[in-house]
Amino acid sequence: MRITTLVENRPSPDDPALEAEWGLSQHVEIGGRRLLLDMGASDAFARNADRLGIDIALVDAAVLSHHHADHGGGLRRFFELNDHAPVYLGPPPAGEPTGRLFGLVSKRIGLDSRLMDEHATRFKVVQDRTEILPGVFVLPNIGGHHPRPSGNRVLFVRTGKGYVPDDFRHEVVVALMERDELAVLTGCSHSGVLNMVEKVRQEFPGVPIRAVVGGFHLVALPPFNRMSDRESDVAALGRKILDLGVETAWTGHCTGDKAFAVLHSAMGARVKELRTGSRLEL
Repeated sequence: MRITTLVENRPSPDDPALEAEWGLSQHVEIGGRRLLLDMGASDAFARNADRLGIDIALVDAAVLSHHHADHGGGLRRFFELNDHAPVYLGPPPAGEPTGRLFGLVSKRIGLDSRLMDEHATRFKVVQDRTEILPGVFVLPNIGGHHPRPSGNRVLFVRTGKGYVPDDFRHEVVVALMERDELAVLTGCSHSGVLNMVEKVRQEFPGVPIRAVVGGFHLVALPPFNRMSDRESDVAALGRKILDLGVETAWTGHCTGDKAFAVLHSAMGARVKELRTGSRLEL
């Protein structure tokens, strides 16, 4: 399989013409089919795809990892370019996703509800494990017993009764199966990357996990680089990822540069950076 990062926070080290933004979008080629995971914060993913020789019109299915605009902001452009691929996502949150600072500053961070109404037939809500393409599984109901990222503390949903912490029941994890091995796509890992990996292991017992790819949400306040968790906890997280049998982790977006350095100190060459334009052959 091939995983291409169409857009990510950091620019490409090879092609300065590729656009970077605070967001994530990844194109997957597996078994002759094409998957799009997330669409970044704008239409930059589509311009980058064109430069990378990837035709968004040929995408067979898309997945939204969760209901945040930095992963679904490019939805309108996706629908303009692709007239058939269904978009799979978890159940909607209980209110409007909102980022809040110190109880004083609030910012709407959810998907465009008007767009979801306009293209209602294209959206497919996943309630249980669903194979959306051969070897491509969307897993909701992540749960788990490992702590969730401390960075979630500024993320809420606004309801009729006020603001409540986001429980991220709207988040999904994607498992890619090829040659009796797995790759795990996490999006942002608001549910905790360890919980996501364990969810995949529960669904596919005994199947080796060759790679985990995506953000681990270890930044305290996007887009700033300060870690949300203590250095010792981030290092322990890296070691636990390896303890779960993951061969290699590729991470970026909401992980942050400082957290990546700590992960690298704990995981060595088994953790690698994602950047805009990264191509992984697994």
